[in-house]
Amino acid sequence: MIDAISKLVESGAISEDVQKSIQEAWDSKIKENKETVGAELREEFAKRYEHDKANMIEAIDKMMTEKLSEEITKFVEDRKALAQEKIAYKENVGAHSAKLQEFIMKKLSEELKELHGDRKGVHENFKKMEEFVVNALAKEIKEFHEDKKGVVETKVKLVAEAKKQMAKMKEAFVTKSAKVVENAVNKKLAEELKSLKEDITAAREVNFGKKIFEAFASEYQNSYLNEKSETAKLMKVVDETTLKLKDAEKAVEEKKAVIESKEAEAKRQSDLMERKEKMAEMLKPLGKTKGEVMAQLLESVQTDKLQASFDKYLPHVMAEKPVASTKQVISEAKGDRAVREDAELTNIRKLAGI
Repeated sequence: MIDAISKLVESGAISEDVQKSIQEAWDSKIKENKETVGAELREEFAKRYEHDKANMIEAIDKMMTEKLSEEITKFVEDRKALAQEKIAYKENVGAHSAKLQEFIMKKLSEELKELHGDRKGVHENFKKMEEFVVNALAKEIKEFHEDKKGVVETKVKLVAEAKKQMAKMKEAFVTKSAKVVENAVNKKLAEELKSLKEDITAAREVNFGKKIFEAFASEYQNSYLNEKSETAKLMKVVDETTLKLKDAEKAVEEKKAVIESKEAEAKRQSDLMERKEKMAEMLKPLGKTKGEVMAQLLESVQTDKLQASFDKYLPHVMAEKPVASTKQVISEAKGDRAVREDAELTNIRKLAGI
């Protein structure tokens, strides 16, 4: 229709206004027809819905009635069966309760027997575990004491071996160093004696010059300073008094320091003497070698713990083999060195004019 009208417009048979009026009338008619068709369709669907709804309700009502009747029938039958079962239960409850009681008592006795058996087994297992723990602990304690004893024995052996090694090293050192020290001492002593002779000669010359100067000064003072002799004497007395006072103060301070040092020294000596007496008393029953080993073991021990450590090390020291005593390499250790030093000192004093 629109195509036909468009062709007429193009050919000039109708105007655009007419075309517009025809288009509006056409659109209005289409809209009216759509509304009419929609109303008819809605009415038809509503009728179909009401019809289907009525059919569905009727079918559901019929189904529910049938099912409800069936369920009510079953419920009534179940109720009758339950009533019959209650009656039968009341009739048989006596016999059932007796059987139930018998069954319960039987099971209870079995459970009690099993419980007693389990308790007995637990008690036996606990007793076995306790014995095992005690035996293991006793074994560990025994091993610990043996290890402790072995440590003490090892310490004693190490001290003895260290003493042997120290004796060998000392012997080798003394042997090597004796010659070196002797050569060095002789050389140094000769140089020192030469220097000492020169110093003594210089000191004698200075002393002689000092005596000459003092004699000249005394003579000069007696000859030219008689008018001031009293003043000089007073000044000399004052100077001497001042010097004496200073010397006295210095002496007091020195005495005080000496007293404090002597008291500290006395205390140290007292402690040392106490330790020496205690060590001598404990080491007296031991031999020389064992006594030296024990003394070396007790060297770093405090005085108040000497007895405990002595008792600790005594069995192991007594069980140790004696250590061979070291040989004296040079005769100076027996007193020859002291004699030689005294002779050298006397010779030096003679050279010095003392």
